[in-house]
Amino acid sequence: MTTTQPLLKPYTLGDIELRNRVIMAPMTRSRAANTENVPTQDLHVPYYAQRSGAGLIITEGSQISKQAIGYVNTAGIHTKEQVAGWKKVTDKVHENGGKIFVQLWHVGRMSHPDFHDGNLPLAPSAINPNAKSYTPDGFKDTVTPKAMSIEDIKQTVQDFKHAAKNAMESGFDGVEIHSSNGYLIHQFFNGTANIREDEYGGSIANRSRLFFEVLDAIKSVVPENRIGARFNPSCHNIFGITVDKDTIPTFEYVIDRLNNYNLAYVHLSEPFNDVSDVDYAITNIAEHFRPIYKGTLMINAGFDQAKGNAVLEKGLADLVAFGKLFISNPDLVHRFENNYELSDWDEDTFYTPGKEGYLDYPTYEHEQNS
Repeated sequence: MTTTQPLLKPYTLGDIELRNRVIMAPMTRSRAANTENVPTQDLHVPYYAQRSGAGLIITEGSQISKQAIGYVNTAGIHTKEQVAGWKKVTDKVHENGGKIFVQLWHVGRMSHPDFHDGNLPLAPSAINPNAKSYTPDGFKDTVTPKAMSIEDIKQTVQDFKHAAKNAMESGFDGVEIHSSNGYLIHQFFNGTANIREDEYGGSIANRSRLFFEVLDAIKSVVPENRIGARFNPSCHNIFGITVDKDTIPTFEYVIDRLNNYNLAYVHLSEPFNDVSDVDYAITNIAEHFRPIYKGTLMINAGFDQAKGNAVLEKGLADLVAFGKLFISNPDLVHRFENNYELSDWDEDTFYTPGKEGYLDYPTYEHEQNS
């Protein structure tokens, strides 16, 4: 066994001891196929339990309110029933010795009136991302959203706070604020989506205001060292977001300012697509932001075992999050420990209902014995 891999070394995350630095990334899986969007005993509990060997699990994005939803069959965290469903998940993960954060999610304009009784989704400004929303009737074109009023913004901040409080009642070890991948908070950051002329638009500080209001509200109900935040600085041509001259300076401002907080971690994504020829984008996110952020830095997107060990060895990150590899390898840490072959994933079953492509990926030993 190779026990000296950086990925397999324990890590102290705030006041939590992680068994290793292999993090399960948040991934939408659309398995809460019930009218209340409740995580289920039959699907969600065994799915996360199977992956409890991760140093930390970060759940799929969990909508903070009915208004926050934008994908079919995603599990929320704004009702008592959802809290009860998630409690069964956290209990099982903890029983297996694992740690688990919930990702708090508002999709903003990446939604559709079908989710909102015919009403428009909310966004910083009335700009259509010209993308697709995954509705109960399949993918549909997005629409021009409603520009949020100040009252809408204040309510959204309270919705994040309420969801964070629910997360603690659900037994989660902490929360991650989804400020990434073209969703609501990222929309406020980005000039493509935010052309407001009030205190939430214009300057970098103004476009960052919602994020810090959300963070300050959450830390009133969750200890700071149990809060993480996720960002995708070079997100380009995804969900209507494009990089411009203010994009990287915005994330530099936000991430530097986070040094004033005692967060669990900052979670960054390397570019999802090739941005080497994109003006103002940067191609090496961990390398760029490691000197800026003094706390725990988590990195993801496109890492395998070798690349994960290398980024830790170079000191460019403290933790590495793996997504698709955790879908098809529920025992991913065990496979890394023994340098076992990894199983491939099936993209056709990423978002389909039921157990197929969700619970039926075998462990290495089961695979060998079948």
